[in-house]
Amino acid sequence: MRLRSIVAVVMVLVVGFAAITLTALEGNEVVVVRTHEADGGMRETRVWVAEQDGALWVEAATPERDFYRDLLAQPGAELLRGESTLHVIAHPDPGAAGHERIRALLAAKYGWADHWVALLQDTSRSVAIRFDPVPPAGNAPR
Repeated sequence: MRLRSIVAVVMVLVVGFAAITLTALEGNEVVVVRTHEADGGMRETRVWVAEQDGALWVEAATPERDFYRDLLAQPGAELLRGESTLHVIAHPDPGAAGHERIRALLAAKYGWADHWVALLQDTSRSVAIRFDPVPPAGNAPR
């Protein structure tokens, strides 16, 4: 009987941990970044997004993230936000200032969820990525 009680408590803790984590990750705004893979395919990555001075910012938790490498090779991407698909150009900001910017933006927007996720993912080497809209055809700078 005691073993059954221990198993029940462990199961409740596991389910609770999973529920809190899912709520933290998906409970606020999440966008999808579509990048071009080296083999020609498309990669979809769910990320948090923040806005500052009209620019959209996302974070690659580490420089080894596949979507970040895709953006380094080909900065054109799509950002699915709500019902909108935005065609964007990625501008990574891999320095300390970029890291501090994205950490502050995400902490301010996502609050407790950002703190919870920080327990699960080390973002000490994260990279900020600014997305600028692609100018409509015919309006490109010359």
